[in-house]
Amino acid sequence: MRIAFLTAPEGVEQVELTEPWKAAEQAGHEPVLVSTQSGEVQGFNHLDKADTFPVQEVVGDTSADSFDGLVLPGGVANPDFLRTDDKAVAFVRDFFEQGRPVAAICHAPWTLIEADVVRGRVLTSWPSLRTDLRNAGAEWVDEQVKVCDHGSNKLVTSRKPDDLKAFCETFLEVFAAERAS
Repeated sequence: MRIAFLTAPEGVEQVELTEPWKAAEQAGHEPVLVSTQSGEVQGFNHLDKADTFPVQEVVGDTSADSFDGLVLPGGVANPDFLRTDDKAVAFVRDFFEQGRPVAAICHAPWTLIEADVVRGRVLTSWPSLRTDLRNAGAEWVDEQVKVCDHGSNKLVTSRKPDDLKAFCETFLEVFAAERAS
């Protein structure tokens, strides 16, 4: 299974990129780092710069057709940058329109709000997004991981780095089940 990991060039919460990436690799899948521009993306450990990661595909040069699923890592800056990039927002929306599974953690649902794909869905996130999600038509819950199958695809969301183990296990199960169906 080929899984897109969409990040902005700067500001991705490193552990929210690396742990799901490793989980996907260990499950035999092909994670692909997609960004809004070529080069590298800068990881952060909260507010401190961490490692950089090479971009494999640019969002404007690829499409959801090329992937079996999408993972949106968080961090505060990452989804804030992504939601201002029309091509990134269209890329995310395309996964929903094609019925492909999506997983988002922490602040990543900001990008989902911009893509207008949360209306009628039940999801979780970092608590500060609760009002934004409700205003966008979603129901917010305070759970470690939440799977919502409203519409033609499944959405897996999680709150924070402490939830990564459950998030990784769940999105891998959901993605595999969606591919098998």
